[in-house]
Amino acid sequence: MTYQEVLSQARTCLGKYCKGCEICNGRVCRNQIPGPGAKGVGDTAIRNYDKWKEIRVQMDTLCENRPVDTTCELFGRTFAYPFFAGPVGAVNLHYGDRYNDASYNDILVSACAKSGIAAFTGDGVNPEVMRAATAAIQTAGGMGVPTVKPWNAATVQEKMELVRGCGAFAAAMDIDAAGLPFLKNMTPPAGSKTVEELAEIIQDAGVPFIVKGVMTVKGALKAKEAGAAAIVVSNHGGRVLDQCPATAEVLPEIAQAVGGSMKVLVDGGIRCGTDIFKALALGADGVLICRPFVTAVYGGAQEGVEELINRLGAELKDTMAMCGAHSLAEITSDMVR
Repeated sequence: MTYQEVLSQARTCLGKYCKGCEICNGRVCRNQIPGPGAKGVGDTAIRNYDKWKEIRVQMDTLCENRPVDTTCELFGRTFAYPFFAGPVGAVNLHYGDRYNDASYNDILVSACAKSGIAAFTGDGVNPEVMRAATAAIQTAGGMGVPTVKPWNAATVQEKMELVRGCGAFAAAMDIDAAGLPFLKNMTPPAGSKTVEELAEIIQDAGVPFIVKGVMTVKGALKAKEAGAAAIVVSNHGGRVLDQCPATAEVLPEIAQAVGGSMKVLVDGGIRCGTDIFKALALGADGVLICRPFVTAVYGGAQEGVEELINRLGAELKDTMAMCGAHSLAEITSDMVR
């Protein structure tokens, strides 16, 4: 399948919120929940996309002509590329009823594993969502990252039992989901965690733990203090709070503060291989991409996911070659401006 064929097919079944836009920049779906938009006007999602596009790459072909190596290592596993599918939950509510969370994750996790990357899976109020996600990861030989919402302590503990049992190479919590309306209104209360509470969750996980939703140096240092092995610089795709900075704006200072002592990933508005290159040049070890993978599943199932991964990988390789970087370690900050 071509990318255009994937988009065309996706538009027939994506439901009434996501439009399967040619350019997924947050403008058409702004101010929509349910849907991939925001609980506010959606200016943070738009800013995420725009700020990556303001960064330009520095072409340099006065260098040795040799093959480009895009492989990366994370927690003892080697991946074909430094990008991963981001977590999404309640797909039938937000994106259309062709899939539910179980069938979506079955496709996503297996297709990503087949192509040499890992998928982060989402979570939901229904306990079956995490059960199905961890089952898909177990089937894929642990090639996935179950992402738990910041529920109350008892619920998190129940989810962690499933995480430990599936053989996942890492686990995550999208702490930025604290701003989602359905989480804010739960009883017992769910949402933000103290460093001490987070430390208990990380210890209970039993595998390298990734804290998603860090937007400040202060937050990164708190995650490090709690024992996180990695963070994701993320504002939840711009969905939970208007007037935040874009992830591209805060990534360099966060990477400078904690890079080397923990892995730093980033998401938010990253849409092509050149964007991935920019993120690595600004200090990230890897990136998460979410909404394009939703479109890929809805538009082409396994084949759609494989097409997206191949396209992103080819774009990254081309950008690296044209900027004089033949491995991820050779990508430096002076390759962007």
